[in-house]
Amino acid sequence: MARYDAIVIGVGAMGSAACLQLARRGQRVLGLEQHDIGHDRGSSHGETRIIRKAYFEHADYVPLLHRAYQQWHEIEQESGRRLFERCGLLMVGAHDSPRMRGVRDVRRIHDLAIDDVPIDALGSGRFAAFRAGPDLTALFEADAGLLHVEACVRTLAELARARGATLRERTRVTSWSESAEGVSVRTADSLHHAGRLVIAGGAWAARLLPTVARHLSVQRKVQLWFPATAPQWQLDHGCPVFAFDLRAGFFYGFPSLNGRDVKVAVHTGQDAVHDPDALDRALRAEDVPLVARFVGAHLVGVGTTPTRHAVCMYTMSPDEHFIVDRAPGSNHTFVAAGFSGHGFKFAPLIGSILADLAIDGATREPAEFLSLRRLASFG
Repeated sequence: MARYDAIVIGVGAMGSAACLQLARRGQRVLGLEQHDIGHDRGSSHGETRIIRKAYFEHADYVPLLHRAYQQWHEIEQESGRRLFERCGLLMVGAHDSPRMRGVRDVRRIHDLAIDDVPIDALGSGRFAAFRAGPDLTALFEADAGLLHVEACVRTLAELARARGATLRERTRVTSWSESAEGVSVRTADSLHHAGRLVIAGGAWAARLLPTVARHLSVQRKVQLWFPATAPQWQLDHGCPVFAFDLRAGFFYGFPSLNGRDVKVAVHTGQDAVHDPDALDRALRAEDVPLVARFVGAHLVGVGTTPTRHAVCMYTMSPDEHFIVDRAPGSNHTFVAAGFSGHGFKFAPLIGSILADLAIDGATREPAEFLSLRRLASFG
């Protein structure tokens, strides 16, 4: 039996960041991860994630993104690793689509450097890898790019350990409880006590927090890699990340990191996961055609038969905004969940907010719109 200032359940993106931020503030921290750190069993794997300020989801995310960008830079400086590739984001869609309107709105509200791109510029120059018809419009955010996802998680965890955090891998939590004095967390072979508990369980969050479970659902998401060797697809040739908002779905992808293939996926669509431990990780026949048709129609010099794949999980909230708050009815327990397929880029800041909540009971970050109170209308 051991005593800590804070215990973090789940050492993925948000949990590793919370461990780091708590340790930086002098807390004695224990992080418990049921798999290996940087694993491919949850939501934070598949080589890359997009980072952008073109935030059509909600304008209130943009001030948080400014802070997240700053923190990723600090993490790169502290670790000596390159985690963020500023290769830009090309976004294509109908002029009046909600996502394209949303990007133009946040550009105006927050005075962001997002440029209009003539649609006939696609197919040449920096945008030689893409094609689109005259019925679509395009925007480009030069400050966007990609994060090396597994490297990010491992780096956050290593920095947390360097600051004194204890991180235990392959250690599944079997139960936890709260009392007036703090919290107790039991694993298969040990019992730990702490003043505060942070639950960042990803797709397993509902199992760990039944009081929040009704607000969470899990979806299976497939990432596909397609053959692409042409120079226009290479990161070092200036190829950007991209997103196409089309009637068939919202597709996104990345430049080639290895000179052989490019990752493409569809963000929209639902495929429910009822048990994250039993996620079907095999490639199904129905996983490919929609994305392959998009590749054939809009990506130049890319084959339409995938060479490899990965399966991850989105943990969705009812309104697709994050949940970062004190757990319902709790004095000592805090939750980060429901990142709905767009949360990874915020990880360092979410870690800061969780540390604020755990230590001070409140945060100065403008994150009130992520509290649980907003979900009362969903039942």
